[in-house]
Amino acid sequence: MILVTGGAGFIGSHTVRALTAAGQECVLLQRRAPEVPAHLADLPVHVVQADVSDLDALLAAGERYPITGIVHLAVALPWPVVEGDPVDASERALDGFLNMARAARAWGVRRVVTGSTIGVYGGEGPGALTEDRPLPLGRGHVIPTFKKVFELLSGYLSQAADVQFVNARISGTWGPGGHLPDPFFAAPSLAHAAARRTAPDLSGLVTPPHAEDALDLLYVKDTGRALALLQLADTLHHDTYNVASGHATSNADVITAIQAGEPDFQAELPSAPGRPTSWLDITRLRADTGFTPEYDAKAAAADYIAWLRAGNDR
Repeated sequence: MILVTGGAGFIGSHTVRALTAAGQECVLLQRRAPEVPAHLADLPVHVVQADVSDLDALLAAGERYPITGIVHLAVALPWPVVEGDPVDASERALDGFLNMARAARAWGVRRVVTGSTIGVYGGEGPGALTEDRPLPLGRGHVIPTFKKVFELLSGYLSQAADVQFVNARISGTWGPGGHLPDPFFAAPSLAHAAARRTAPDLSGLVTPPHAEDALDLLYVKDTGRALALLQLADTLHHDTYNVASGHATSNADVITAIQAGEPDFQAELPSAPGRPTSWLDITRLRADTGFTPEYDAKAAAADYIAWLRAGNDR
């Protein structure tokens, strides 16, 4: 059985589906509810209500179920700090991560796949970003800052704790169950506008988008499948993998992909040519797991719009 923290969430739920399709039973670790979430009710999954920072509750999951692997996607970060002490919040974040190592050792788990982010590259570029590229040490947003801390801990623990920790640097991910708006890229908001046949509302983005703005975008069904492959592979030769499409997709590309199925869709974005473009190299992931994305931008847009029009909110 594979324990998936954050298994009811956006990327987590698709990872659970991919693991189930590969013949694995999954145990979801959820903070808020002890029931199987409605969007996963069609799967033979189990639920344990616990917080990753509560070691006793976490270890109790291993007493109920024979856990053989862990995919750790739960967001245990001191963000946003609405109230309380940021030092205490940082302690809880670190405890949540280290508890994965404690549980893995207690259960004899061989591999823990942890969700990192494209943000650790810090906007470096242009060109292909490989996993052995030195990461910028500057402190930016709290998410990539702590993900870099967790990656360093993963490398140490893989050597010292007899458990393989694998960092999955997840690229910009969109699709069913995703964020609206996603504060960092426009694709989800564009798809929602097409599904509703309305003008796009891009006011929720951190920075105003331009037609040429590009990011390595991966459809969430591919993201979940890649994470499942990393968990289930017989042998992994590295501790860090880019989980991505392997190419950059611009906002203009997304609009063109949407218009292939929705010719009346219109979205005018200002132009800002000459911006550096980067993407994540997926040579490692392909070589060690056989992963190849199944959804290009056109297929992803069509699938997502159909999902939204079927009555799903996001």
